[in-house]
Formats: sequence, C-alpha cells, structure tokens
Amino acid sequence: MTTSAVAVAADVGSTFTKVAAVDLTTGALLGTAERPTTVDTDVLHGLDAAIADLGVAPSRVDVCSSAGGGLRLAVVGNEELVTVAAGHKVALSAGARVVHATAGRLDRAAVAALAEQRPDVILLVGGTDGGDEEVLRHNVAALARSRGLRAPIVVAGNADVRDDALARLGPRAVGAANVLPRIGELNPEPARAVIRDVFLRHVIGGKHLSRGRRFASLVRGPTPDVVLAAVTRLATVVGGDVLVVDVGGATTDVYSAIDPPDGSPRSDDVSGTAWHGRTVEGDLGVRASAPGIVDAARRERLLAETELEPLLAAAQRRAAEPTMTAVDPEEQAIDVRLAELAATVAVRRHARGRDLRRVRLVVGSGGVLRHIPGAGKRVLRAVLTDHAGGWAPPEAAQIVVDASYVLAPAGLLAGTYPAAAVTLLTTLYADAHRI
Repeated sequence: MTTSAVAVAADVGSTFTKVAAVDLTTGALLGTAERPTTVDTDVLHGLDAAIADLGVAPSRVDVCSSAGGGLRLAVVGNEELVTVAAGHKVALSAGARVVHATAGRLDRAAVAALAEQRPDVILLVGGTDGGDEEVLRHNVAALARSRGLRAPIVVAGNADVRDDALARLGPRAVGAANVLPRIGELNPEPARAVIRDVFLRHVIGGKHLSRGRRFASLVRGPTPDVVLAAVTRLATVVGGDVLVVDVGGATTDVYSAIDPPDGSPRSDDVSGTAWHGRTVEGDLGVRASAPGIVDAARRERLLAETELEPLLAAAQRRAAEPTMTAVDPEEQAIDVRLAELAATVAVRRHARGRDLRRVRLVVGSGGVLRHIPGAGKRVLRAVLTDHAGGWAPPEAAQIVVDASYVLAPAGLLAGTYPAAAVTLLTTLYADAHRI
C-alpha cells in the first residue's frame, strides 16, 4: 500500500480510541480500528496499538480527544437567562462540558463554589456591546483577587470592558469578541476558536494523559468541537439542514446545522440561537448514565408502567459495569431500547428554540447504533416519529448510521484537507435512505 498520502484520524475517547486511515488524495476510507483508551497508563499505548491494527505507515496523525473528562468549562455572566445562557450555548458548541454556571456579582461564596468544580477554562461573559459594564467589571475584579482559581479565563463579554479585563487578569486571560453583541444575536465562533486554542495549549497537557509532548502535539481539538465542524461541512454536502444524534455510554450529544428561517442571525430567544450547535445530556447514556434514561423517559411519559421496573434494573446493571458488552439478543434488545429512549429525550431537549422541520438528513452514531444490527434504523425512527414531544419532527428527512465513524475524521481533516473531508462525508450521505 502506498503510504505517502495516508493520514490517520483518531478520536481518543474516555473509553475507546477509534482510528481511521484516509487516502488524502482520493478521500477514500482505507480502514478503521478500535482499541480501549489506556487512560490508566498512557493514552499513546492504546492509540499506537489501534494505528498498528490499521497496517499503514501514515504521513500524518491528527487526534481529537475527550479523554480524562474532556474539556471542563465554567460560565460566569450577568443574567441567567441572557448572557449566562448565551455563554452556555457557546461552551457546548466549543466541545466543552459545562460543569458550573453562575449569574450576577461574584461574592466569596460564589468564587468558592466555582473553584470547587475545578474547571479547565472559565468563560467570562456579560453585557451587550455598549451595554451594562458594572457586573462584568465586578466579576473581573473578583476573579483577579481569587487565589484558588488559576484556570485560564476567556473574556468574551462587553467589548468596552475587554482591554481593562485582560490587563487586570494578566497572562492567564485571553480575549474574544462578545458572545452576545446584541440581544438575540449569538456570536459563538470567535470565543469557540479561543476556547479551542486554550484547550490545546493548557488543558491537554494538564490532564496528564501521556508522558512527554507527543500526544499534545497530535491533538487538534476536543472531540465534540471537531464533530460539530464535520456536521457543519456535512450540511453543505447535503445542501440543507442536518441533525446528528450520538448515543454514548455516559452522554447523548445532539448536533444540528440549520439555516435561520430568514437567513438572519437574530433570534426571538434573548440569548440567541446556536444555528450550528450542540447539546449534551449528561443524564442520558446507555452505560454509566443508564438509570437517568429510565428516569427521564418516565417523566416524558415514554414508558409503560409494566416496562419501568425491569428496564430500571437493567439500567442499574449497566451503570455498575459500564464496560459491559451486550452479546446475547435479550441484552442487545435492552441496549437498543435504552438508546431509543435516550435519543428521543435528547432530541426533544435539543429542539427547543430550533426549527428542525426542514432537516434533510438525520445521522445516528454511537456504539449501540453501529454494532447491533437494525438498531440505528429503530432509534432514528423513534426520533422522527416523535409527535408527542412538543416539537415538530423533520417533514422529509433521510437517515443514515455513521457505521464507519467518519464524522470525527472528516472534522479533523476539514481544515487542512477539505476535499478529503468532503469525500468522506459524501460517502456517508450516499448511504442515506428514507425510513
């Protein structure tokens, strides 16, 4: 095999490391492999073993990572329903897990509560451009005085405060354009880019996932941020709106790339709408968070009383043994049912404030959907026929399962090899069909 134009794109997850070999000239997917992530020793052990399984000598290796808990981010803003909500949306689109959010003036108790969550990054927002400055200036001063918070700070609030804030906070602070320059207008991309840069420069090394500098030199961004880049590119391939549902062991992530109805970035939501965005549901996972699926499905009235008790017992077994593999048909059927419920609830939550009726393509991802025959079709059918969830499902969507797991590789290659990324995504779209 000619290896001069072969890249390996790898997703180092908390549980598994997934790799793909891609021909950079043609964009062809040459092979995939998967190994357990070796967090307890050195993540390079699992990564190198997975690459060896591919049987290629790559000219480059690009990695995205959510190992070690991924990117832990805290949001500090003025008002809970406006700037904090806007910051929360930006954090999710940047691939972060929001571990803390606080609104208003920080006092000692609020700073202590923030420090207790040990965020990797703090996103400091507040005020529209030319609007209120007082709360943001107060919070800058409170963070500057704190001795227990040494995390990098991304300042993305009122532009009139930015220079003073950076001077006060010192070298650990980085500025970005306001995430909410005007009421109803969300501006996620500048802060998202800065958060990605902070993740690469400060967070990866600080998690002690690997000895030496090699792993950090390979990482291009947090996995969810990379996948969102692929989803955005996929929308151009499809020529319309896209929805992706990724059912994992600990969370269910939902991504969408949709055009505003009138082509405008403005929104009726005062905190703005992330038209290309992600939501993450930490209580919906088919292993560690499986009991949360049952609880959420019960509250959403998706479960019959006779199903509740046995499904909860099965969910609790999975939470107690998150690495279990469902082998026999009965256990596989339980996994599919949990994935079906997780996807339905997660999309209901994601759809609030978004019009998904024009979605052309719905993509399913996650181990259950990829590895259990027929699971993907059943899970995605449940999402598209959910007429009791308080949202309007897509009216004419096709479905596809990312069986070869190409979204993360496409996102990794999109910036440097866009043609190869588009070929991968075109191949994925070619397998789409109507339910």
